[in-house]
Amino acid sequence: MIWKRYFSLEGKHAFIGASKSSWLNYDDEHLVMSYMNYVAKERGTRLHALASELIDLKQTLPRNKKTLNHYVNDAIGFGMKTEQTLRYSDNCFGTADAIAFNEETRYLRIHDLKTGTIPAHIEQLRIYAALFCLDYNIPPTKLSGIELRIYQNDDVIIDKPEAEDILVIMDKIKHFDLIVEKLKEEQ
Repeated sequence: MIWKRYFSLEGKHAFIGASKSSWLNYDDEHLVMSYMNYVAKERGTRLHALASELIDLKQTLPRNKKTLNHYVNDAIGFGMKTEQTLRYSDNCFGTADAIAFNEETRYLRIHDLKTGTIPAHIEQLRIYAALFCLDYNIPPTKLSGIELRIYQNDDVIIDKPEAEDILVIMDKIKHFDLIVEKLKEEQ
C-alpha cells in the first residue's frame, strides 16, 4: 500500500474528526453552535496575533472606542510588552496579553484583550498580577499600585486591586502548587 500524504494537514485536527468524537452525538443545531464557537476562537487567536504585532511595531490605530483600537493604542501609549509569560512553577504559569512594570514608580499594569462575547472575569488578570509578583519576587505591598484592564465589546473594565487581594491569590498558588508537586511525587 502506498499511503497518501496530506502535508498541509499534518499537525492539525479536523473539526469533525476522529480524535474529538463527541460530534457523533450532536444534532444540527449543536453542530452549528459548536462550529461558530470554533470560528470565533480562531478569529480571537488571529486578532491577538495582530494586536501583538501592531503593539510591537508601535503602529497605532484610529482613536475610537473599538475594542482592538483602544487596546492597541493604550498598550503602545503605556509602553507595554506583549505576550509575556509569567511563571511561578511548571504547574502554574500564564501569558499576559500586555504588561508593563515601571521600576521607578513601582507601578504594575496588565491589559487583556477579549474578543468573545461572554463577559470576562477580572480574576484572570489578578492571577497574572500574583504570578508577576511571585516570578519577579516583588511583594504586592511594595508596589505603588496595580491597574488591570479588560478590553471587550467596545468597553474597558478597570480594576485596581489592593495588595491584600493579590497576596491571597499568591498564597493559594503556593499552596496548590505544593499539593500538585506531592501528587506528582506519589505517581
